[in-house]
Amino acid sequence: MASISVGRDDRVFVLTGAGISAESGLPTFRAEDGLWAGHRVEDICTPDAWRRDPAGVWAFYSARREQGLTVKPNPAHLALAELEAKLGDRFFLCTQNVDDLHERAGSVRMVHMHGELAKARCERECGRAPVDDRQVYRNLAEVGRCECGGRLRPHIVFFGEVPLEMERIEREIAKSTLMVVVGTSGSVYPAANFVNWARHSGARTVYVGPESPLNASSFTNVVEGKAGVVLPGLFQTA
Repeated sequence: MASISVGRDDRVFVLTGAGISAESGLPTFRAEDGLWAGHRVEDICTPDAWRRDPAGVWAFYSARREQGLTVKPNPAHLALAELEAKLGDRFFLCTQNVDDLHERAGSVRMVHMHGELAKARCERECGRAPVDDRQVYRNLAEVGRCECGGRLRPHIVFFGEVPLEMERIEREIAKSTLMVVVGTSGSVYPAANFVNWARHSGARTVYVGPESPLNASSFTNVVEGKAGVVLPGLFQTA
């Protein structure tokens, strides 16, 4: 499609999913040969899994941390960071991904709605803020404890838990005039419904990815192609 015009009064909300990280070499867990192949979700990423086998949960996420060290931001990450640099506080990025590729590309105005791989928090939900934690743990004895005594768990939103910063996300969607969704399946809620919230507020909505998402009919434009190819040069700013 032609370039997307971003005017001086436009406010851009970007949602990214696993597809943008996959282009950097991080496999998606929904792919047949993906990250979660061989692992049942119930054994790895649920509150019950944590209570039952914290060592197994940490082993899985430590492996993901180790894998994250081998990849770099791709042109799609860099294009979004460049757009933010031009728009300033008229830009907001929400990612479903737990890696730090957006930050490493230069993104600042953003939230991780499903948590962050490079952080840990108290298993007791005692109210203390998550802490930076990039260590690759080889056994449970190495895992630290919160000041309250609770064991640290990955700062990840497990299945069945509420996504983070939803109130802020809803506010940003409500005031956006352009929503750009990149590399999501359109099957994970509430993120799959963001496009409908944006259209209700009158925003233009564009999807970018190698194939149409399940909620493609909700978008005003669907651009099929790799994000690293499509996003650089896609936006024309005033």
